Amino acid sequence: MIKKMNKYDYYLGIAKAVAIKSNCLCVAHGALIVKDDQIISTGYVGAPRKTKDCTELGFCIRRKKNVKSGTGYEMCRSVHSEMNAIINAARAGVSLLNGDMYMYGQKRLENGELTPIDAYPCLMCKKMIVNAGIKRFISNDKDGNIKEYNVQDWVDRWRDMEDISQDSEKYEVDYNEK
Repeated sequence: MIKKMNKYDYYLGIAKAVAIKSNCLCVAHGALIVKDDQIISTGYVGAPRKTKDCTELGFCIRRKKNVKSGTGYEMCRSVHSEMNAIINAARAGVSLLNGDMYMYGQKRLENGELTPIDAYPCLMCKKMIVNAGIKRFISNDKDGNIKEYNVQDWVDRWRDMEDISQDSEKYEVDYNEK
């Protein structure tokens, strides 16, 4: 008898495959947006279209300037996988309203190998996810578990927060951790 794969493993497996296209020297993330059980958009970490990425340049500007993980995204050459999935849907004229976003995250080790990390959107991506009307965010953690977040919970938590950057869950990668 063939065991049927659940949809979380299926979609996260596809997000993991999309992540392989990432051209960031630090992480490899893949995101996809699913609506009515149909993939409507994908995105990976990469430089804006027709520009050089960090692999072509041979360095990461944030690492070069010793910028702490989880900060200084405005100087990064890459567009995050979540952003690219939203942008790609917009370019195709596809509505994301009430869709689900799946993201698989990995850290790129110095030897080029990839190892799973806790995949979670940065604050900029969380705001884009909220405004795009995405309903749920599903991702992996470093131990291979599936994490599911209701986007409305983020909105409810932020509603009366003066400084949403202080939200309890943050995305950080220890670049030096082996």
